[in-house]
Amino acid sequence: MAKRGVTLSIFAILFLLLAISNFSKPFSRDPATAFIFLGWRTQGPTQVILAWLFALYLLLYAAGIWQMRRWVLYLAYCYAAWVLLNMLLFGLRNTPTPLLLNIVAMVIGIGVSSGAAILLTRRKAMLS
Repeated sequence: MAKRGVTLSIFAILFLLLAISNFSKPFSRDPATAFIFLGWRTQGPTQVILAWLFALYLLLYAAGIWQMRRWVLYLAYCYAAWVLLNMLLFGLRNTPTPLLLNIVAMVIGIGVSSGAAILLTRRKAMLS
């Protein structure tokens, strides 16, 4: 953990938890917990396929951070861009939710995804 550090370890665990959440979304009966793809709430077989593909991506991302692999940088950049795009499109395509809730969700989502990418970039020399 000394090489990875506490913050990257926390990011890896958060991405693992997010992967578990994505795996479970197709089993939820609450439409509010649907997997969001390009701003749209998915359902049915589309939700299963997309949620599980993203869950696998996040598992790979978490493993790459945990093992401090150089290829994880590409996953980090793509994921940070994806989160930003997905959140912006969701905000544009859906009925407004409370402003404070949107701000908190965007700060957490963009902060964690971008923060991980920035921290991995700063530790690029430590990646193998």
